[in-house]
Amino acid sequence: MSQGQAQLPDMSMNPAELYREEVFTDRQVGTLRRMTPVDGQGNVDSSRPVLYSGQTQLMTPAGALPLMFDIEASSLEEAARKFGEEAEKTLKQTMEELQEMRRQAASSIVIPGQEPSGGFGGMGGGLGGGGGRIKL
Repeated sequence: MSQGQAQLPDMSMNPAELYREEVFTDRQVGTLRRMTPVDGQGNVDSSRPVLYSGQTQLMTPAGALPLMFDIEASSLEEAARKFGEEAEKTLKQTMEELQEMRRQAASSIVIPGQEPSGGFGGMGGGLGGGGGRIKL
């Protein structure tokens, strides 16, 4: 590779860390993913735990807010029962992070004649129209 080219990331898959992914939905609230560990031949690897995750979205005035979260469970049924609780925890955490980002954007100092530096900037700079909305 010549010096002018950027180093590409390693995109090799680890055959010892493979999972079979299955998606389940109630067609109303969201989806559950069950990640079953498998070996390089596709056979279940019972030495590693099955993993569960949830995904849903919340409609906001700015559009859909995706929520993705892990669920500690020992069965699909248990994961489904815990879905709402974990989604709520993730939503609360996301809202706290958005509020912190708003606080940081509001407290940034803007010097006349200079463009704000940062993704949010002050005084609406970088937000594409201001108005106090955070766009994801």
